[in-house]
Amino acid sequence: MSEHDLNWKYADDAVVESDAIVRARQQSLELGIDPVSPAVGAQLALLAAASRAESIIELGTGVGVSGLWMLRHARGAMLTSIDTETEYQQHARQHFADAGVQAARIRLITGRAGEVLPRMNESSYDLVFVDADTASVIEYVEHGLRLARPGGSVVVAHALWRGRVADPAKRDETATAFRSLISELEASPAVATAISPVGDGLLQIVRLGS
Repeated sequence: MSEHDLNWKYADDAVVESDAIVRARQQSLELGIDPVSPAVGAQLALLAAASRAESIIELGTGVGVSGLWMLRHARGAMLTSIDTETEYQQHARQHFADAGVQAARIRLITGRAGEVLPRMNESSYDLVFVDADTASVIEYVEHGLRLARPGGSVVVAHALWRGRVADPAKRDETATAFRSLISELEASPAVATAISPVGDGLLQIVRLGS
């Protein structure tokens, strides 16, 4: 095992997940869903807590693993979650209930993010989490920055895309899209960005301004 692999394993193993998240993660794997890793989940929870998030939106509900993490230390936050799979969202609703999250704090929207996002209110969210169709990542981040409040964050999963983004010889559509996105964001004075290597890479973007 390489040094990097050991670091990733240690970062995941150091995280203690709640019983509700453990159950949601297990069901995700049974259904063939790729949930956020424990280390990514912990980082999402930290970002939600540090920003004192009151309003969160995520693209990609799954069965609720990432949502449970973001609400873990943002106990008063409202979560809006978008997914194309009604069955997954039904499972997620149950996991939220089992974790003691009040139903009034959860809004689950079934539909394609590209069709739902244009109808969402601008500058209304403290935290936007993108874990959906990677082929549309640039479009989703553009929407995310529109939805985020000034000072709010847009966080994107799979930003290193299985190690392919870091290798310029890899020119598949997803790797190329992430490289283009990262380059454009780094050149923009409107945002601050950072890439964390946890999980499959976590791109963190803060919308600057007032």
